[in-house]
Parts: sequence; structure tokens; C-alpha cells
Amino acid sequence: MKVPPGLVLAVAVVAFVLLAAFVPALLTGYDPITGVPKERLHGPSLRHLFGTDETGRDVYARVIHGASLSLRATAIAVLVALVAGSALGLLAGFRGGWADSVIMRVVDVFLAIPPILLSLALVTALGFGTTNVAIAVGIANLASFARVMRAEVLRVRNGVFVEAARASGVRWSGVLLRHVLPNAAGPVLALATLTLGTAVLEVSALSFLGFGATPPTPEWGALVAGGRSFLGTAWWMTTFPGLTVAAVVLAANRLSRALDGGDR
Repeated sequence: MKVPPGLVLAVAVVAFVLLAAFVPALLTGYDPITGVPKERLHGPSLRHLFGTDETGRDVYARVIHGASLSLRATAIAVLVALVAGSALGLLAGFRGGWADSVIMRVVDVFLAIPPILLSLALVTALGFGTTNVAIAVGIANLASFARVMRAEVLRVRNGVFVEAARASGVRWSGVLLRHVLPNAAGPVLALATLTLGTAVLEVSALSFLGFGATPPTPEWGALVAGGRSFLGTAWWMTTFPGLTVAAVVLAANRLSRALDGGDR
């Protein structure tokens, strides 16, 4: 079976970013915080692959070290959306009645607001910081998980094995956790992989707006924002961090499409 070149490239990008997140010292020896003033605003070269910034810091080193913070925030965001959204969908689909009506009306309100705007409103209330950004992005994306989980629970709850468990006297919580949830989780986990790319973009966008980590901590969105004042003289300060974000988003989407059975 021939593997598509795009999928191979996506795996390579994700593997490289994960390596940067966990062992950045293997990929660069430069300090991402302390710069060399005499090397400020040097263009890309063999010595500095992505050039240097206004204080002489290596941009490549800052992108590499920024992977850890950016990916951690993305993971937290997806986990919050997965857990909270699945819990709401599970309860709504299994209990039905007024609980279903109330929960799904709240979910409809969330779906009516673009996730990035809802994230912005939430992080304004929660306060600055990478963790708060991640939580805000996760909450803003939970509605999709709730709807998918509810649909799967409605499909599963009338199954013969569920009726048998109920007839044998198993409590509803046991039926829910042991029989309904495992059989409804597949599409929700597939949605989690699809959400990874979106979460990377939204976390970077909020960091770009100044809601993420405080300088000089490297974070991808903040790196793009930090180079805005130097676009005319040091284009590399925004271009390379921006291309990194774009590459990770595209790679995550390509991988999620493959995991979801999109390759034919």
C-alpha cells in the first residue's frame, strides 16, 4: 500500500515539533531568552537559521523552545473540550427530557458564537496566561463534542446490550460508564484529532493578541506579534514563527483526516 507523500510530510512535521517540545536542546544550542546585542537583527544564515531579533536572540531557538508552551496549551484546550463536551453530551443523550433540552439549548448558544470570539471573551474574564488561554479555547470548542457525543449516545442507548444491562439490575451510572460510553467514544475521539489544528491556531491567535505568556517567554503567537514593528527591516521575525504555526496546523489537519479515514 502506497503512503501519500503529504501524509509522510505531516508525520515528519509533527514528529519534529514533538521533539522540539520535549527535548529542544537536541535541536538548538542557543539560549531563547538571552541575546547577543552585537548580533541584533541579523538575517537568516547558517549561524542563525531564522535570523535574530531586536535583542540578538536566535529566532530559531525561540521557535523551538516555544513549541513546548504552545503544544501544552493546545493539549489542555483539546482535553478541556473533550472532557467537558463529552460529559454534557453523555448526560443529555442518556437522561433525555428536561436535562437534554436545557443542555442542548446552552450548546446551541455556544455554537452560535464563533469559537475565536468566544475564546476572546472568556480569556478576558479569566485573565492573562497560557493556561487561561488554553481553558478559554477548550470551553469555546466544547459544543461540537457535546453534539457528537449526544448523537452517539442516542444511537447506542437503545441497543440490546444496554437493555440487558438494565434488566439485570445494573444502576444507570454503571450502564452509562461501562456500556454506553465505550461504544459512543469512537467518533468523539476522532473529533479530538480534528480539533488539534484549530486549537493550535486559536491558542496562537490569543497569544498574538497578548493574552498568553508574558515576554520574554517564547510562544509562537507572541513571536509573530513581537516582530510586527520590524516587518520592513526584519521580515524573518514574523515570517518563520508564522510559517511554523501554519505548518503545524496543516500537518495536524492532514493527520486527522488520515485517522478519520479520509485517505482513499
